[in-house]
Amino acid sequence: MDSLIGLLDGIASAVQPELLVATLVGAFIGTLIGVLPGIGPVAGSALVLPFTFQYGPTVAIAMVVAIYLGSQFGSSTSAVLIKIPGEVSSIPATIDGYAMAQKGRAGAALTIMAVGSFIAGTISLIAFTFAAPVLTDLSLNFGPAEFFALTAGGLVLLARISGGSLASGLFPMALGIMLGTVGQEASSGIARFTFDSVPLLLGFSLVSLAVGMYGMSELARVLEDPANNRLPKPVPFRELAPDRTEWKRSLAPWGRGTVIGFLFGLLPVPSATLGAFASYRVEQSVSKHRDEFGSGAVEGIAGPEAANNSAVIGGLVPLLVLGLPFSATLALVISAMQVQGIQPGPLLITQHPEVFWAVIGATAVANVILLILNVPLVGFWASILRVPQKYLVPMIMVIAVVGTYSYRNSMFDVYTLLVFGVVGYLMHKLDLSLASLLLGLVLGPLIEKYFIQVLYLGRGDPMAFFSGIAGWLWAAVAIILVVAGVFAMRRRRGARQPLVSMSMEQE
Repeated sequence: MDSLIGLLDGIASAVQPELLVATLVGAFIGTLIGVLPGIGPVAGSALVLPFTFQYGPTVAIAMVVAIYLGSQFGSSTSAVLIKIPGEVSSIPATIDGYAMAQKGRAGAALTIMAVGSFIAGTISLIAFTFAAPVLTDLSLNFGPAEFFALTAGGLVLLARISGGSLASGLFPMALGIMLGTVGQEASSGIARFTFDSVPLLLGFSLVSLAVGMYGMSELARVLEDPANNRLPKPVPFRELAPDRTEWKRSLAPWGRGTVIGFLFGLLPVPSATLGAFASYRVEQSVSKHRDEFGSGAVEGIAGPEAANNSAVIGGLVPLLVLGLPFSATLALVISAMQVQGIQPGPLLITQHPEVFWAVIGATAVANVILLILNVPLVGFWASILRVPQKYLVPMIMVIAVVGTYSYRNSMFDVYTLLVFGVVGYLMHKLDLSLASLLLGLVLGPLIEKYFIQVLYLGRGDPMAFFSGIAGWLWAAVAIILVVAGVFAMRRRRGARQPLVSMSMEQE
């Protein structure tokens, strides 16, 4: 009952003018970012983040979460209309959604995806509302050793699973942790790696690094990719309504996708992407219309779209309850909270209940706003895709520079922005994980703090890192790494087998 009262109080706070406007703006910006291929929610959140710091913590957090949700909604629009996904998680939509568009059912496909995302988000929020207090009570038993295992172990898993290969994930992660040590050490005040530079005493700004690596580098990639000039066909308003058969075929995939996505959101993996692909494979296996997959199956868009939206909501559970961001965008949410003097984790719901429930309420309101933005305004979003990128990109770059400078009123941050823009562009060319670097920068200081606390409480005994629940957490990390390694070896063997067969046939 307390959870239900908290949710209602959160929704009441979310409809107050300031928070409602922030949620509306965030939802609109997120949808726009999702529609425009190549920008992504991390870059969009990083661009907007500096402008939110002058407001309360709830406004900043709600806006970033609304952008994240909006990007998941909007990315499916470009996937369906021009077969270019705004996000990796929308790749399944390019398969059957674009095929439906070619048959004149683009409007129906977009409506099915928008309604499915709304239903999945609503169900996931209800699940989160009742699960969060229980998980908070459990996490109150955690000490520094457990939090060190969660942060360090989770970071290793993220780097290993989402990086594609060991080097492409772990190397950027180590670089991010290293960048996080620049500046004054929190407990002693000793300057580290500043090289007598006064601006470096404050360390690297997460805003300038995120905007540079995700914003500037992504914009450069948009300009160099000629495929982004593809123009969509118009979508008349009268074609938005799916027929009775399409509605009926969407119901079960929406339910399955919601459960799959929410469960993936609780794990230290790229949840929206894996949830969408897992949902697609499930629907492909259980559907009565398997022969339609790849040529316009309704199940192929309904399930994955529900999954990627519920994964975003599921990702809020470890973020708000444990203080662990399992995606680069959620790492920016932690940044917004820390700038406002609020630390996410088990004590958030008791020390700052107004913030906790207001964020949940704002997420619920954003879900409704996004349904309104994406269905009736589909013609507007299609017209946005007709604007040449060469006009939009310079405007976004100006906003990036202004936003980065306004964060600390420092030209050093602007220079950092440009440098990390080049670094991000090169890392993408080398297939290195940008998300691992950003998460390393955010979680690195926390790992260091918990590491020092464990050493102090354990009086230097290394076994203190494996005491109590922490030992089981490290065992879980080891098991996941071993299982992931076994699957990777099997994939490599499967990829080599056809090559061996071909060479034998040639001989």
